[in-house]
Amino acid sequence: MAMTLERLLHTQGFGSRKECRALVRQGRVTVGGRPCADPFVECAPEGLAFSVDGEAWRWRERVYLAMHKPAGHECSRKPLHHPSVFGLLPPPLITRGAQPVGRLDEDTTGLLLFSDDGQFIHALTSPKRRVAKVYRVTLRHPADDALMAALLAGVELRDDPEPVAATACERIDERDLRLTLTGGRYHQVKRMVAAAGNRVGPCTARRWAAMSCRTTCRRGPGRGSRRATCWAERAARGPRGVNPRTAAGGLVERTWSATNA
Repeated sequence: MAMTLERLLHTQGFGSRKECRALVRQGRVTVGGRPCADPFVECAPEGLAFSVDGEAWRWRERVYLAMHKPAGHECSRKPLHHPSVFGLLPPPLITRGAQPVGRLDEDTTGLLLFSDDGQFIHALTSPKRRVAKVYRVTLRHPADDALMAALLAGVELRDDPEPVAATACERIDERDLRLTLTGGRYHQVKRMVAAAGNRVGPCTARRWAAMSCRTTCRRGPGRGSRRATCWAERAARGPRGVNPRTAAGGLVERTWSATNA
């Protein structure tokens, strides 16, 4: 279904309808590689390539974003002690309402998904869906059989009436575990490992559903730049994409750093 160029830009997060009209009339927008000065020209949005101020974009009904989150950033629009991960996103994605799919602590690095698709976010984060999250955890002290048994049997956390257990726990080497959880409690990995008698050290992010940081994100040139965490827009299709209808059945793997462990 065709829509005017000003409306198309508005749906993609480039401002109000009035602001989008101004962008077009100021000659800052190209469509299909050609300058366009008419904000009321009709465009077929599906697959449309356009640019604003020289930056290329493609129309997306919904946005699905993969970020390699650096340490020292909070997953909040109103951060308290550290910069927000939203400061690492292009402004149009913030304007159109992209939100983190779950949260990572400020000292945690690794794969973090964003979307403006409420059903997609709910499918991955709802406790009823019991989406398995796989963490590769490096411990401060060697992992023994007692630690493994405690994590699998369940440990007591202050805010839970029942013991909280890992779905699976695999020892990779002396200090590294692959821990599978289906909950989403506050500082869950750190608290479970501490309750079992150890401490969390640095970890490496691996995978969320069919995506991994290696295939989905490329690192930027420096920690201080906008691309210190690189972002890659992915449609909900293709072998490396995330399908909202099936992603809830996938596995999620994140990174835990030792900064404040």
